[in-house]
Amino acid sequence: MNTPDSDAKLYIRYLNKGDNDAIGELYERYSKSLVLFLYGMVSNMEDAEELMMDTFAILSSRTVRYSEKKESGFKTWLFSIAKNRARMFLRKHKTILSLSMVSEDNDELGEALQSDDLEPDEQLIADETKKHLYEALESLNEEYRQVLYLTYFEDMRPADISRIMKKTMKQVYNLTSRGKEALKDALERMGYSEQWMH
Repeated sequence: MNTPDSDAKLYIRYLNKGDNDAIGELYERYSKSLVLFLYGMVSNMEDAEELMMDTFAILSSRTVRYSEKKESGFKTWLFSIAKNRARMFLRKHKTILSLSMVSEDNDELGEALQSDDLEPDEQLIADETKKHLYEALESLNEEYRQVLYLTYFEDMRPADISRIMKKTMKQVYNLTSRGKEALKDALERMGYSEQWMH
């Protein structure tokens, strides 16, 4: 049984050999999760999808540099690029983030949370639990949303979150702790138990 190429190897293969299948594989792996991450910043599914495409356009253009020796890893580097795109977008459009749910995006959000690669028990968690979690995250401020999204949805370590958010480790731990408290309150207001957060 062949093991999938690592993200870094795929991207290096694309850079060195122009292998479009390699960049396509990276797109398959990360497009959905990037859209959800970006949606948490821009509060609009269409804009989030466009920013995700912009992120992959940057990767495809070879204007960014990546080395397998990078301490942070490919995924952290990719999410950092996406976050920078979102910040530039928000500055350009002078957007004020809305903390309320945008009802027309709810169905798209539910679809984006689906994964075809999970076992049945994992799929059950992903389908309902993560949807409720993401809805509760919408009521939090941007930094709480980001740190908790990267923790719960992307299963990232604090060190990687620190690099993406450009925060110290202490700030990440503080944001995580305060964010969990705010999320617990939000879930209770929505009538959900927070037991699966631990």
